[in-house]
Amino acid sequence: QVQLVESGGGLVQPGGSLRLSCAASGSIFSINDMAWYRQAPGKERELVAGISSLGSDNYADSVKGRFTISRDDAKNTVFLQMNSLKPEDTAVYYCYANIAPYRYYTMDYWGKGTLVTVSS
Repeated sequence: QVQLVESGGGLVQPGGSLRLSCAASGSIFSINDMAWYRQAPGKERELVAGISSLGSDNYADSVKGRFTISRDDAKNTVFLQMNSLKPEDTAVYYCYANIAPYRYYTMDYWGKGTLVTVSS
């Protein structure tokens, strides 16, 4: 059974920074794409940033230049460094990964989410 566990959320003032982490555990043969999504109250879940197994990344326009996604494959972990946070970044942030629990088979996995609140 594969699990994704996020950490690092919390309350931060506008202009501040937070670093989210998401660790995958369980039966893992390989990890393909990893990503962070977020869902604000009353809104749909949206892609924040993604990173491929080769390290190429992409970002939502709203976070470009402020957020950085990275991964540590030795630790099966993906990170999201969030700088210059704005109140509109307030949301529950979810980790996503496409994981092969064994060769020739992949599944999509989601974490349970971590709340980020940007407020003075």
